[in-house]
Amino acid sequence: MIPRKAEKELKSLSKQYKAIAVTGPRQSGKTTLVRKVFSEKQYVNLENPDIRRFAVDDPRGFLSTYSDGAILDEVQRTPELFSYLQQILDEKDQNGQFILTGSNNFLLQENISQSLAGRVGYLFLLPLSIEEISPETGQTNQLMLKGGYPELYQKEIEIDKYYANYIRTYIERDVRLLKNINDLYVFERFLRLCAGRTGQLLNMSSLASDTGIDVKTVASWIGVLEASFIVFRLQPYHKNYNKRIVKMPKLYFYDTGLAAALMGINSASQLDIHPFRGSLFENLVILEFLKRIYNNGKPNNLFFWRNNTGNEIDLLIKSGERRIPVEIKSGQTITEDFFKGIKYWNKLTQTEGGYLVYGGDMIQNRSNGIHAVPLHRLPNINI
Repeated sequence: MIPRKAEKELKSLSKQYKAIAVTGPRQSGKTTLVRKVFSEKQYVNLENPDIRRFAVDDPRGFLSTYSDGAILDEVQRTPELFSYLQQILDEKDQNGQFILTGSNNFLLQENISQSLAGRVGYLFLLPLSIEEISPETGQTNQLMLKGGYPELYQKEIEIDKYYANYIRTYIERDVRLLKNINDLYVFERFLRLCAGRTGQLLNMSSLASDTGIDVKTVASWIGVLEASFIVFRLQPYHKNYNKRIVKMPKLYFYDTGLAAALMGINSASQLDIHPFRGSLFENLVILEFLKRIYNNGKPNNLFFWRNNTGNEIDLLIKSGERRIPVEIKSGQTITEDFFKGIKYWNKLTQTEGGYLVYGGDMIQNRSNGIHAVPLHRLPNINI
């Protein structure tokens, strides 16, 4: 098993809350992690039809089987359990009783907020980070193509076949659970169109036009993709440094391997000249910061900033009173143009410093406080 950075936070939560909910994309390693950390607890897979039927038909009897607590995997499939769980948690003054996992954030949070509010600590587990994978220098294309799903690093699996099966399973099972979508072919086309907009402003009207559906349906389907940890929106930073700022979010995927597969990219060499290479690299870097945040149990503090004249900061990290600008460039050779956005931001806000994350292999510490950092050294940034 690949050691996970989130293990420390998971153990900490188990000492503070009566139950812990571990959510994240399907196959991100949730089950493996919780079974390792809580090896003494019984494991219950609620995707098993027989077990699920027992839980649905007789929730009180089902839970009485696990008087010392248990790991309830994919628990969002049995909403009937949550009201009974509340009583059990309240009757016993013990933390870390039940570990709840789920790959459907909306359904899980909805049930928890209705019955278990205040009793549950949350951990978001995303696919493997660069630090957990420890890639060799110069393997950027392979890293973007392969993504971070643990199974790809533990078994000999063809990447294109893995993602083809992942997409098929996701559409046929998770989408149907969340939303009654009749035309799954159109939904898959919508998903692929979203991949082609990675790192771009989320223009729902344009997506609707290209997919052949209305804007309300686009908004609903984006919600489905977010709830099942396929995509996320990076929100614009709104503080009024400039009234003419862009207020539309940008769209990113929780895994670059999945995004690349949806784009039809099936080899690392293809990425050398692919028009979406820069977008995937940007997605990869932003994901790394997001994984670090979630692995440490902290709230999302990531934004971007852009005004209507084209000045932009790819990533703005809100850290207390500080706003740390990060520029992201996939190129291997640093040019002065790489620093343009950070310099504009620093002049506008009368601050100094920032980071350039790029596709080369040399660290540069500039006199103006800006640090150029290669992708594989990203875990060393102390933010």
